[in-house]
Amino acid sequence: MLKTQGPLSVHDMSKQLGITEMAVRRHINTLDRDGLLETKLVRQAMGRPTSLYSLAAQADDLFPKNYMQLTLDLLSELVQDDGEDLVDRLFARRQGTMEQRYQSRMDFSKLEERIEELARIQNENGYMVEWSQTGQDEYTFSEHNCPITQVAYRFQQACQCELKLFQNLLDADVERTECLAKGGSKCIYRIRGRK
Repeated sequence: MLKTQGPLSVHDMSKQLGITEMAVRRHINTLDRDGLLETKLVRQAMGRPTSLYSLAAQADDLFPKNYMQLTLDLLSELVQDDGEDLVDRLFARRQGTMEQRYQSRMDFSKLEERIEELARIQNENGYMVEWSQTGQDEYTFSEHNCPITQVAYRFQQACQCELKLFQNLLDADVERTECLAKGGSKCIYRIRGRK
């Protein structure tokens, strides 16, 4: 309602939803607590001012987006115009940019600590990571979700970029043993410390 109709009062929402104003206020309190609402006090010709509620900019992420299709279309156009080499270079640059962004967070002497930090980074980006130690200086790193799966299906450069990023950030030998974009149920990496 707030997305399609703009600012509304509690009374307006109550009437449209067919619930009590108290019930609407509970929803408003939750949305406000989560930083998803903006409130504007509007003076009336008579009586008390009324609060009008609208969605905050942060709420926009709650609605469906089709960025993936845009990304796929743009990358496909680049391939048509300039070939796969340009896409290779774009993903290599992305990998370098991400490496610069996260390198400062990898200032740990132990490989295990770097893996733990990489898991934190990937979880912040929606990858749903689990990792475990499997042997002396050997680890398994599993990503149960890939936010860019559709891009990775079409452009394997995304997967190569991630593998190289992990190798460089961890300063370790990293091998991908299963890949979502190649039909796996998750992306699994085997990590071994360098001697």
